Amino acid sequence: MPTVVDFVNVSTAGLESSPVAEALAGLRANEARYFQNKYGHEFATEPAAKAKQAVAYVAKILKNERDIVIDSKPLEATSFEVEGMRWTYVFYESGLSINVLYTLEPGGKRAVGFKLSDGMEVPAELADKFKFARQKSKLAGTIRGSYFVIKGEY
Repeated sequence: MPTVVDFVNVSTAGLESSPVAEALAGLRANEARYFQNKYGHEFATEPAAKAKQAVAYVAKILKNERDIVIDSKPLEATSFEVEGMRWTYVFYESGLSINVLYTLEPGGKRAVGFKLSDGMEVPAELADKFKFARQKSKLAGTIRGSYFVIKGEY
């Protein structure tokens, strides 16, 4: 059963094994606040072991589009549709968050976003391939992010 992420009282539940659990929880809460404020959507995640389809979907796109395989263990994931867009998120033990935005109508926005929790190093599998911009967040501290546009059909 997915758990709605509370962005007022931030919890590390489900992310405890991460060395940057508090920052990762803040990052997850930051995403929950965004979806609540922009779309009125409750952002809910579940353990990655129960969200195997979402984890596999993200892994497939990364492998097919950029030959990237994430070394870190996935901890939590979610997939949902809002206003004609499919969003899929995976939160990893290293502190990495990956989201896939996939507009369902042809020609719409389709991209993979990477966000690094405050205090984590850039993962080796991403280090030479992407430059990360910094963004401040009250919930997550300093978030470093990057993305790429999806070219294939998924």
